[in-house]
Amino acid sequence: QVQLVESGGGLVQPGGSLRLSCAASGSIFSINAMGWYRQAPGKQRELVAAITKGGSKDYADSVKGRFTISRDNAKNTVYLQMSSLKPEDTAVYYCNIVPVYGRSWGQGTQVTVSS
Repeated sequence: QVQLVESGGGLVQPGGSLRLSCAASGSIFSINAMGWYRQAPGKQRELVAAITKGGSKDYADSVKGRFTISRDNAKNTVYLQMSSLKPEDTAVYYCNIVPVYGRSWGQGTQVTVSS
């Protein structure tokens, strides 16, 4: 029943950077994998980055080399550092456990990449 709140989104120009934060109301120490998802208008929600408790990371091909996911279990927070942003990165970004199964989604944070 941990609640997750995303923040850090905004409007940036192509090539810019942004850092998203996901603050959990409860401990995420026991959660093996956390991830960042995104959903663009008219498209399905997709997993873009995931990180395990042990620090293993995985990324969607579309963001590999540009995004970095990290987690601070002591602070119950997951981060997504985004660089070299492209217009196609525009979406609402959500954090959640991986896999989601029947969990609910928060409101997410809007990321808009436009000149």
